[in-house]
Amino acid sequence: MSQAKPSPKKIAAEILARLEAGGDPVQAAGAHRYFREEVEFYGWTSSAVRALTKEIHAGVRGTWILADALALAEILLREEKFEAKSAGILLLLQFKKEFTPAVFRTIKSWLAKDYCANWASVDTLCPEGLGGLIERHPDLADEILGWTTHRGRWVQRGSIVAFVSLARHGKFLDQAYRVAEAMLGTDDDLLQKAAGWMLREAGKTDMPRLRGFLLKHGPRIPRTSLRYAIEKFPPDERKALLLATKPNPRPKAKRGS
Repeated sequence: MSQAKPSPKKIAAEILARLEAGGDPVQAAGAHRYFREEVEFYGWTSSAVRALTKEIHAGVRGTWILADALALAEILLREEKFEAKSAGILLLLQFKKEFTPAVFRTIKSWLAKDYCANWASVDTLCPEGLGGLIERHPDLADEILGWTTHRGRWVQRGSIVAFVSLARHGKFLDQAYRVAEAMLGTDDDLLQKAAGWMLREAGKTDMPRLRGFLLKHGPRIPRTSLRYAIEKFPPDERKALLLATKPNPRPKAKRGS
């Protein structure tokens, strides 16, 4: 007799009940310090959420297909609390080898609707979810460049962190640097940090190219991005790059006679 297939709605209800029952108010209160945006928590550690999703995945393995995981993710991403979003993302990523370009557009819609309205959810979903799709469907690397001008903050962050893992392995560096260049004028610190993180990873495989990019754009680079980007350079070179890219002071206006 074949195993009965549990519905995404039923699994979502089980996950939410367990998250509610196992939450720690002290852990929840402490988690707020990592976020400037408003994020609600049950009070689970990251490792505990991963263990829960691993257990749930073991229960649906062999009966679920990608469509079921997408439906579950949609349900849980609509929830306010962080751990629910995380569980939905982590379970979806168990099916990442089955992702098609249609999933690429689904993820964009989630980001645009603020279903991942915090940096940690975006950074869990996009490097593996979008990055893996880009690697298998290289044309998507050019499509995601258009996300850099989207009005949504999380769509923009997704366009950056999608290249983090790829850049770390020396892949799609041309597109990664184009995304970084598109972020030079942003005043959003979460986008500045993401761009700096991605540049740092790109530098691990090609530090001369990173150095050249930093020197070329110099004062245009937000200092937050720059500090993240140069973390792997030797201390003396970090100081030299900070100095070489320092914005020029504006000349003082002359007093009238």
